[in-house]
Amino acid sequence: MEGEILNVILQVSLLVFVVSSMLAMGLSLTVGEIVEPLRSPRLVLVALAVNFVAAPVLGWGIGEVLSLDEGLAIGLTIMACAAGAPFLPKLAAAAKGDLAFSVGLMVLLMVVTVAYMPVILPLLISGVDVDPWAIASSLIFLMLLPLAVGLLVRWRYEETAVQLQPLMTQTSTIAIAVLLVAGVIVNFDDIVELIGTGGFVAILLFLAATGAVGFVGGGGDVGVRSVLGLGTAQRNLSAALVVGGQNFADTPGVVTFITVSYTHLTLPTNA
Repeated sequence: MEGEILNVILQVSLLVFVVSSMLAMGLSLTVGEIVEPLRSPRLVLVALAVNFVAAPVLGWGIGEVLSLDEGLAIGLTIMACAAGAPFLPKLAAAAKGDLAFSVGLMVLLMVVTVAYMPVILPLLISGVDVDPWAIASSLIFLMLLPLAVGLLVRWRYEETAVQLQPLMTQTSTIAIAVLLVAGVIVNFDDIVELIGTGGFVAILLFLAATGAVGFVGGGGDVGVRSVLGLGTAQRNLSAALVVGGQNFADTPGVVTFITVSYTHLTLPTNA
């Protein structure tokens, strides 16, 4: 019973965090501010390259170097192919990065992920069948729709947006704190299970390597560099869990690796 309650808390806190943070972003920005940073063809191409070429290659390389078990290697590959983390704007704000670019980058990566994963994963992993709508539906209804609502309110009712934005920001901060605590408790056995398998080392190496690649690719603007570094290191683990759960629920290590990665990679968000 206690485990079921914690799972409910985990799911509710995740839902509240994603929705409230997307609303907060929409209430604080305009469409023009989000789109403006993406008008640089170089920046868009670099963002796509580091997230959809470099990240999968690094994931594969880390798995080979560490000789990960099949399940862990599959989990790392799936995670490496999923970009557009909902935590990016929160991290960008904490790092004093370019907030508008973080939202624009997040939306860009989410949209490309929906089209990219069904094409690339069957080429990288045998026996995988990815349902694009299963990924797209969660991203659309939990992330893009609240963001659009926030942008609409900001456009039509600016005074209301100014009043609501701090409330949504505070709600998302509380929700992420609850999410992290509940996530560690619920996934404690999975965390222990990964000890000695190389899974933790793989997560840390992937985080460091992708973050460095994104940071270097961001160019001379410190605010853009920090956001691209964070955006490349933080993967869309919700999309990864959809694919892992649909295709590899019975393969030891796949869902465990993604779940522990989800808990581990979101820890910096609370910094």
